[in-house]
Amino acid sequence: MHLTLEDSLSGERRPVRSGTRGAVGLYVCGPTVYDLAHVGHARTYLYFDVVRRFLESEGFRVRHVMNVTDVEDKIDQRAAALGMTSRALARREEKGFFRDLAALGILNPQYRPRASEYIPEMTRIARSLERTGRVRRTGDEWVYEPPERAEGENFPTGRELARHAVPERGHPFPTRGGGERSILVWKLQNGPRPSWTSSWGRGVPGWHLECFAMATRLLGIPVDLHGGGRDLIYPHHYAENEIAMALDRTRFSRMFLHTGFVLRDGSKMSKSTGNLVPIRTVLTDVSAGALRWYLIRPLYSDRLGWSARDLARARDEYEGVRRSFGEWLAPGAGGRWGASRVRSLAEGVRRDLAEGLRTDRVVPRLALFAEGLGREDSGRVSRGERREAREAVRSIERRTGIPLL
Repeated sequence: MHLTLEDSLSGERRPVRSGTRGAVGLYVCGPTVYDLAHVGHARTYLYFDVVRRFLESEGFRVRHVMNVTDVEDKIDQRAAALGMTSRALARREEKGFFRDLAALGILNPQYRPRASEYIPEMTRIARSLERTGRVRRTGDEWVYEPPERAEGENFPTGRELARHAVPERGHPFPTRGGGERSILVWKLQNGPRPSWTSSWGRGVPGWHLECFAMATRLLGIPVDLHGGGRDLIYPHHYAENEIAMALDRTRFSRMFLHTGFVLRDGSKMSKSTGNLVPIRTVLTDVSAGALRWYLIRPLYSDRLGWSARDLARARDEYEGVRRSFGEWLAPGAGGRWGASRVRSLAEGVRRDLAEGLRTDRVVPRLALFAEGLGREDSGRVSRGERREAREAVRSIERRTGIPLL
């Protein structure tokens, strides 16, 4: 069964297909490693975890890449405040980030490239952009100015920018004068901050070159499915797409997928503002299964308002569901509900995911089934069908990552 999704750029619904390497190339933008991973991160990576799980359960091979941005101003600034080197801070936070994701049961990407390992490729990309004649210097920076594009070729800028751009305190985006289309390709910078040599002088390449370099080497352009949180649409995914069109004459990705924010007190949860709830803190209060249940219950594109009360309700509901499944499949006298019921449940879950990653239907479907189990007289699966029923439940677990048994 194919996974059909809505492309964030075109708005078209179409199936995810494997590219020329015989596997689905999945590129998910990873963390800038300078502080703790929070539940806003967790929600994005949980949805892409379900994407990968579904594809692999359907027999697709997946080449999953998640970059690690370990060269960035925020890392330098926080490292200086802590009296650490940028490298030491980045390595510490990278380790903690992947430990937190593993604690949530999120599958480890096959590739976790670091920006610092791709500086030569990024520098070559910057020079290739210069050869287009569209790179200009402004102060200590060199920027690429994209040409005018036909509507639909890239995410819009200008007056339409507010549809997908996310301003944050201290990080506004330009809205007039053409600056919203400019892409940084090189910035002069000297020690003790990280810097590398180039024909322009010592400095660092622009951040947006990072994912293009990694995707080109590890997956090939265009990748099959690319995404992250909605805040990455502009400027990051807009810039990646412009670079791909300039150098490879193609979109960066055949399909883009973007997840909705987690809001706290009405504002987007963000490391840069300190408005965050760390993953590891939440997991001291609820299980990984309960947190997954809570975070993926809405549709992936919808926003989620973080609420300790709603999390507690989700925890209670999830624990009740898991208890119902456990009691139903436990040894004992047989009941009336056989394996065919749970096979139908598993097929419904499969269909929900295939038709737009509808976890907002999956979670209520599981809760409703568990409620029915609770009303069953004997509370046990029909005699002789326990193994088959258990395997059907396991198939749901494999696709959703939600522990039920």
